[in-house]
Amino acid sequence: MNSVHDLGGMHGFGMIDRSQQENFVQPWERTVFALTLACGMLGRWNLDESRFARERMDPGDYLKGSYYEHWLHGLELLLKEKGLVSENELASGSPEGSSDLSAIPAGRMAALLERGGPTAMDNTDVPAFRAGDPVLVRTFNPKTHTRAPRYIRGKRGVVATCHGAHVFPDSHASGTDRLPAYLYNVRFEAGEIWGAGDAQGNSSVHVDVFEPYMEADHA
Repeated sequence: MNSVHDLGGMHGFGMIDRSQQENFVQPWERTVFALTLACGMLGRWNLDESRFARERMDPGDYLKGSYYEHWLHGLELLLKEKGLVSENELASGSPEGSSDLSAIPAGRMAALLERGGPTAMDNTDVPAFRAGDPVLVRTFNPKTHTRAPRYIRGKRGVVATCHGAHVFPDSHASGTDRLPAYLYNVRFEAGEIWGAGDAQGNSSVHVDVFEPYMEADHA
């Protein structure tokens, strides 16, 4: 979606601050991280839905908030939308009833996290593009989740390689079934993205781009 959640290539935000060394600056951040993982293991939503929930945070609050404040917002939103927590329960911190849901035992978490959540899928369709093909990223402005960075939309590039088919996040974020889409690594000349006057030397940018975002470039 187009908002403060897609800041790639935008001016005025300064350099990325890489000074933080600890994963959790405040103790509550560790708690939010654990709660997000534990609730995600209930199986009521997927990873792309959780990303879309964070993106729906008020833009002003998003810019002022910290990383784990974004996570907390997304978690609270999903818990309410999935009917697991009411507004009153969030406000009071006390449950209004019982639940038949069971948490994943702590002893199983390490193995589950190590296994991860593979996104590779089989796809009987033939890939539309091959390495070396010129492509044009479509210009579109979705109101829902997308993994197409705004700064590459409308830009021309060349396919470097195909990563195979993976879960298409745009539809998956809406809670639909896992649908396959081919994923490509695309090389963009820096001048194509930032403008010839702002590019440095012969630099280029490589971006992983899903097939539905692109079309063949016949220019």
